[in-house]
Amino acid sequence: MADSEGYRNPTEVQMSQVVLPCHTNQRAELSVGQLLKWIDTTACLSAERHAGCPCVTASMDDIYFEHTISVGQVVNIKAKVNRAFNSSMEVGIQVVSEDLCSEKQWSVCKALATFVAHRELSKVKLKQTTPRTEEEKTEHSVAAERRRLRLVYADTIKDLLANCAIQDDLESRDCSDMVPAEKTRVESVELVLPPHANHQGNTFGGQIMAWMENVATIAASRLCRAHPTLKAIEMFHFRGPSQVGDRLVLQAIVNNAFKNSMEVGVCVEAYRQEAETHRRHINSAFMTFVVLDANDQPQMLPWIRPQPGDGERRYREASARKKMRLDRKYIVSCKQAEMPLSVPWDPSNQVYLSYNNVSSLKMLVAKDNWVLSSEINQVCLYILEDEQYLSFHMEMLVHVDTTQAFLLLSDLRRRPEWDKHYRSVELVHQVDEDDAIYHVISPALGGDAKPQDFVILASRRKPCDNGDPYVIALRSVTLPTHRETPEYRRGETLCSGFCFWRMGDQLTKVSYYNQATPGFLNYVTTNVAGLSSEFYNTFKACEQFLLDNRNDLAPSLQTL
Repeated sequence: MADSEGYRNPTEVQMSQVVLPCHTNQRAELSVGQLLKWIDTTACLSAERHAGCPCVTASMDDIYFEHTISVGQVVNIKAKVNRAFNSSMEVGIQVVSEDLCSEKQWSVCKALATFVAHRELSKVKLKQTTPRTEEEKTEHSVAAERRRLRLVYADTIKDLLANCAIQDDLESRDCSDMVPAEKTRVESVELVLPPHANHQGNTFGGQIMAWMENVATIAASRLCRAHPTLKAIEMFHFRGPSQVGDRLVLQAIVNNAFKNSMEVGVCVEAYRQEAETHRRHINSAFMTFVVLDANDQPQMLPWIRPQPGDGERRYREASARKKMRLDRKYIVSCKQAEMPLSVPWDPSNQVYLSYNNVSSLKMLVAKDNWVLSSEINQVCLYILEDEQYLSFHMEMLVHVDTTQAFLLLSDLRRRPEWDKHYRSVELVHQVDEDDAIYHVISPALGGDAKPQDFVILASRRKPCDNGDPYVIALRSVTLPTHRETPEYRRGETLCSGFCFWRMGDQLTKVSYYNQATPGFLNYVTTNVAGLSSEFYNTFKACEQFLLDNRNDLAPSLQTL
């Protein structure tokens, strides 16, 4: 039934709006502020449909606007709850524009918002969503990893800004056209009235975002002396609530101008009465604007001159955030087929590489078209042919504690004890508690005379909720300290790893996944007959390793 033609997610909400002149900006295009209000309303209705009670916007992930919407066109917004946690939900939003005359449609943006269920008299414990389609299972699984990314986002940005080496392309700027940053500063106050709030009196998150977009656009216009286009909004969190009667003070300033884009910082504070001296910080956000010419190509921008002190700090941090945005967009947002097999690792993109590593494996696990190829002594081999990839999935039940199996296989240095394809493993860098980088040497594959070596990022995750597996995800990265050498043929792994499900006391379902790279495919096509047997022998050796060591966990594993 999950794939039947009539199935519709019970939390799905759709909104369609005709863009009228009152919704547009100076270019007769839909104002992004108005779009943000519609997005927030649609997402909130989806969250409330699942929660059965009022909900408030807690955060919004990065939004990249791919297409503008003209007056007379239709905006179609679809929102559904991807996953519910204790009292919060991740809501996925898709925005498509439609030209009624030509029947053409364009993707405008995709967004992910977090909503919190709110009751005044009782604590909310949300029911879990039940994913049915492959897409829903994928979003449900990856939502846990995205939540982890949000929870560490502020600390991650703070650490990266402190450690990131910033390089400014000042030589490409026109220094004769400098604009003082203070000239772009904007301050505006808004009184929150009942139409701006929900039935509990809390200000709509979308309304605050629309006011923020308004002051940011004014600040950007003061720099470029033209009508700028908003291209991206960086992930932000609402730090506190706002209610009817609040006065919201919105401040915006251009932090830095690059060759073809500029970053505008916006801060929102609230107070109740004019006599109040303390203002509550509602949220802050960073928005990226460009100026488009008649051919929709970005124009060069004047160089901005920051004020000493805080202005120079914002200027430097904007340069660092630009690099992080590009890393995050490239690693987190792009399709797997668009990524190279090995991505350069450095501290500034570690969080996003770890996210991509785990989420890629979870997406592979969630696919529903695996085909059983063989079953030998309750060890199952499944194969999946998907576009240019051929993937393998081994599965068995092992009489060992799930946490113990997870810890034993987390340390790749012990893998040569059971896997003959791993001749030696060196721990290169212990990134943090959950991530490590290893240098692996493997025997020659097929008729190749040289042994292979790999540089592998291993990311491990404990379950986010009951029913979730323990995860060990593996993918290739590149390190300047471990470049390719003539001694070895550099191999690459695109996506592989283990998942462990607790099936009972001292009983674990162990699953291994591997998305084969083109080099391995050549080996597979010439070894089809012996493939199942080789996989089976390796996996049985893994089972014996777990059984032999189930009572002998090395202390170092517990601190990995």
